[in-house]
Amino acid sequence: MTPLSTISALSPLDGRYAARLSALRPLMSEQGYMHRRVQVEVCWFIALSDAGFAEFKPLTPGARTYLLGLVKNFSEADALAIKEIEKTTNHDVKAVEYWIKSKFEARPELMAAAEFVHFACTSEDINNTSHALQLKGAREHVLLPALDALVAKLREMAHAYAEVPMLSRTHGQTASPTTVGKEIANVVVRLAGARERIAAVRLLGKMNGAVGNYNAHLAAWPGFDWEAFARKVVETPEPLGLGLAFQPYSIQIEPHDYMAELFDAVARANTILVDWARDVWGYVSLGYFKQKLRAGEIGSSTMPHKVNPIDFENAEGNLGLSNALLRHLSEKLPVSRWQRDLTDSTVLRNMGVALGYATLAYHSLGIGLAKLELNEPALAADLDKAWEVLAEPIQTVMRRYGVHGAYEKLKEATRGKQVRPEDLHALVRSLDIPPAERDRLLAMTPAAYIGKAAELARRA
Repeated sequence: MTPLSTISALSPLDGRYAARLSALRPLMSEQGYMHRRVQVEVCWFIALSDAGFAEFKPLTPGARTYLLGLVKNFSEADALAIKEIEKTTNHDVKAVEYWIKSKFEARPELMAAAEFVHFACTSEDINNTSHALQLKGAREHVLLPALDALVAKLREMAHAYAEVPMLSRTHGQTASPTTVGKEIANVVVRLAGARERIAAVRLLGKMNGAVGNYNAHLAAWPGFDWEAFARKVVETPEPLGLGLAFQPYSIQIEPHDYMAELFDAVARANTILVDWARDVWGYVSLGYFKQKLRAGEIGSSTMPHKVNPIDFENAEGNLGLSNALLRHLSEKLPVSRWQRDLTDSTVLRNMGVALGYATLAYHSLGIGLAKLELNEPALAADLDKAWEVLAEPIQTVMRRYGVHGAYEKLKEATRGKQVRPEDLHALVRSLDIPPAERDRLLAMTPAAYIGKAAELARRA
């Protein structure tokens, strides 16, 4: 078989785009999953030694350091060793247990307590907490930093372009002017809110046995408060605990409702960015933004002049792929037949794929935003051809002063017509309104008719 390489990989995430996902791969890959399983097993094992059982005395400081080192120094070679064991066990969690026990050889203290590895646990006690730890790492180290970088860049642009007037295009038609900064500020506020919703999702873990009732635990030590013990392991900060929120009620699997909440929150952020990517694409098409050229880059194999908005197009496509997977995850994962079926297992292995496409899109958006250069002459030229947008302020002032049929008069003068400034000025001069108001309307231009746009942009 041909060795796997970036050019032979089935998924473009591990092929064409592999370098862009180097931060996510250690967290969400199968190796990352194994790493977290080892972490959970070690935390449970150490906690059991401190539970006060006569049969399992507290571990020495040296043993604790050694065990935590298995987690801290977990490597690709360790993951491959577990996979080798799995060839015999045909059970991935049992392979992790056996690998940990193999690390106890030549350490009598640990060998004597080896049967407390995976003690009273069902595989899902290890898996559900491992998944939560994977998502915790991906959220903390990849997703939120990427979104924060986008919010920061967009906020910088919103402030820089706060006062640059721009023609709005509701329904694709000329409409009341805004500013470039205000339109970007709209995205900043939406994306920042979506980012906070992602950050606010509590990541849950359960450690309550085969059907959620601590059956095996109580069979071994009937008088022990296993629920409090499990809560402590789940909620104690890393490295001695898992640093998650405790899930007290479950079937064999953690219900995955928090996962659905998290994936829906990420999908919402992605949808906001799809909206923005399409708008930027349109603004580039209108000439409002130019794109910085990169030496040697080609926009078309036959049209040498082209500078395509490929980063925003790539982002839109990958955000769509991410959302398709995220929505399937959020719809499927909370559904399990009776106390457990296995349909979630294979689906959960694609969490990294869903987040990978999102991460790839965030990267593309960052590159695209860095290439943009504002084309103020194009913005000004469009505004100067759209005097019809002043029909709104003129008729509004007319209504203030009780001019009968104000809206209808402006509609007759402007709707579907090429409006010249002199036509509007002639209408304004004919109005029976205070002279100061007449002068104010005569001085108004499309570029000046921006309301509070600049202030709102600077406030984002």
